[in-house]
Amino acid sequence: MLWSASHVVGFDIEAKDGPIGRVADFLFDDAAWTVRWMEIDTGTWLSGRKVLIPPSCLGEPRPKQRAFPVELTRKQVEDSPDLAEDEPVSRQHEIRIYDYYGWEPYWMVRSWAGWAGGYPAPFGVVPPERFPLATAGDRPLAPEIAKEIAARSEGDPHLHSTEDVLGHRVHASDGEIGHIDDFLLDREGWAIRYLVVDTGDWWPGKKVLVAPQWMQEIDWPDRAIYCELSRAEVQSSPEFDPARPFEREAEERLHRHYRKPGYWLPPQAAAEDDRADRR
Repeated sequence: MLWSASHVVGFDIEAKDGPIGRVADFLFDDAAWTVRWMEIDTGTWLSGRKVLIPPSCLGEPRPKQRAFPVELTRKQVEDSPDLAEDEPVSRQHEIRIYDYYGWEPYWMVRSWAGWAGGYPAPFGVVPPERFPLATAGDRPLAPEIAKEIAARSEGDPHLHSTEDVLGHRVHASDGEIGHIDDFLLDREGWAIRYLVVDTGDWWPGKKVLVAPQWMQEIDWPDRAIYCELSRAEVQSSPEFDPARPFEREAEERLHRHYRKPGYWLPPQAAAEDDRADRR
C-alpha cells in the first residue's frame, strides 16, 4: 500500500501506556531511498522534545484514528537518546538509538537475496531484524557498538529530511518540469516509491510521479534533481490525483508509459519486461 508522506505526518504514536506524540517528519537515505527514521514531536509531554523511532517498529496503523501503535512504553521513549535540534543526524546517534532499543542497524542487515548494507532488494525491502523491546535501555553498550560509535561521529551525508526536500526543483533531460510536492511511501518496508512533482510553473494544474530509480543526478546543495525522462514524456504521462488511491493498476499504467519495469516484479521478470519495452 502506498501512502503520501503528507498524509502520515500528524499521525499519533501510541505507546503501550499512552500517547507519546505525533509524526513530524521522515528521514530517508538517498542510497536506497528508504525511510530509516520517523521524527516524533512529543509536544508538551516532553516539553517539545523530538525523538527518532524506526518505522519498522510500528504496529498496524489505525487509519480512522490516524494513529500507529508501538510496542514501547512512555518511560522507554522518555529515556531514549536526545535528538539535537537543527543538526544532522550522525551515524553515532543512529547507533545509540538502535542499541538502546535493541535493534539491528539497517546498514548491517542483509536481505533474503544477500543484498548487503540493508538496502532494498529489487522488488522489496527487508526491515531490520527485531529484538525484544522490553529490555530497551537496560543492557550495557556492546563493545562492538561502542567501537563503531567512536568511529562514526560526523553527520550521515546520505540521510535527508522529507520536509527539507520539498520544493527541490526537478529537471527532465531537456529542461525543468517542476518541484517536489510530496512523496509516496510503501508501507511494506517504507521505501520511497515516487516523488510527487508539481508542474505548476511549466504545465499548470498537473501533478506527476517520478520514481527515484529514474533519476540521473541529485545536486543537494543546489536543491535540484535531474531525471532521465524528457519533458514530452512527462507532459503526456498519467496525471496523479492526490485525492484518489493510487492502486497497482495505475502504477502499471505509469510504468508502461515510461517503458520502465515495475519494482514489484522479481528481478528476472523485471529484466525481461525491460528488454521487451526497449524493443
